[in-house]
Amino acid sequence: MQCDYFDAHRCRSCSLMGTTYADQLAAKLERSALALGHVAPELEWSSPFSSQPQGFRNKAKLVVGGMRGQPTVGILDRDGRGVDLRDCGLYEPGLDTVVRRVPALITELGLVPYDVARRTGELKHVLLTHSPAGELMMRFVLRSPGQLGRIRRHLRDLLDSVPQLRVVSVNLQPAHAAVLEGADETVLTEQVELPMQVNDVRLRLRTRSFFQTNTAVAAGLYRQAREWIDECDPASLVDLYCGVGGFALHTSVRPDGSPRSVLGVEVSGEAVDSARAAAAEMGVDARFEVGDASLHLLQGRPPDLVVVNPPRRGIGPELAHRLDRSSVPHVLYSSCNVDSLAYDLQQMPSLVPTRGRLFDMFPQTGHMELLTLLARR
Repeated sequence: MQCDYFDAHRCRSCSLMGTTYADQLAAKLERSALALGHVAPELEWSSPFSSQPQGFRNKAKLVVGGMRGQPTVGILDRDGRGVDLRDCGLYEPGLDTVVRRVPALITELGLVPYDVARRTGELKHVLLTHSPAGELMMRFVLRSPGQLGRIRRHLRDLLDSVPQLRVVSVNLQPAHAAVLEGADETVLTEQVELPMQVNDVRLRLRTRSFFQTNTAVAAGLYRQAREWIDECDPASLVDLYCGVGGFALHTSVRPDGSPRSVLGVEVSGEAVDSARAAAAEMGVDARFEVGDASLHLLQGRPPDLVVVNPPRRGIGPELAHRLDRSSVPHVLYSSCNVDSLAYDLQQMPSLVPTRGRLFDMFPQTGHMELLTLLARR
């Protein structure tokens, strides 16, 4: 992939830009094997699941800079000034055209970009999520509620101008800090969820729901998880850090068509509500509970398989030791950080990593997703 912004040193976020995609995949696989080699010597690697090297992102996290009437969308430079990246080649078709229109939409709404150096203005970020059906969620991150009324008054014009919009919200982030969003969110549209069709599962994203950045690779990740889990054929499964239910809902039915006992645990009540609604729509009996996945006690009879999909810091020693001491026969670990994965595997010597696969969610960068199946010795 060639990028004018990278070549001009305006944006260097894609650290592997200019490296052939085949070499990127090979380097990521080598790094993964090296990081896990001493803790997973018996690990059998499947071939990497590749991505489109460009046009793959379903999200745009746009930092707003510039001034009233002349906004920039992209990133900030070292001095806090806006760097416009509206033509970035990473956005998937459909999302890319909307990103290019965002500066004009900001101007039409009369929104004032936040000036980091002067600590003036209001609009800090515009966050977009694009679904496989071509629908959009748009979130405006403001410093204060001062311009909330302006967005509300012009909502109909915005929806008419961007007919793909399904969900529009305003998030308040008052702190002068490099923080993407705040805790206060107001949804302005009647619809509060963005449906995301992934394989045969219709997930539902609310404004602060987590979903993978690369829909096609996420679909491959869930298909692989389902295949490995079906080979183990557990009667019961617990999905920790379940989010909106991606792993749980993909694995709620056994290979013979009978229901599998599935419980998802997630700290976000909003995500749990979405997972429950998706399960009801699918007609499956998966259960979801609000709770801290890292503190889940696996009370009573342990499940036949546990799925963990933690943030970058990993599951940590407490949960790792609990899993290691349990009698759970299998653990499926999905990780976006090979180093925290290696650390966690060291804390679970009774569980042997037997299968692994790299999923390239983030081409042009050194980041990756790894799926690992562990079996009890």
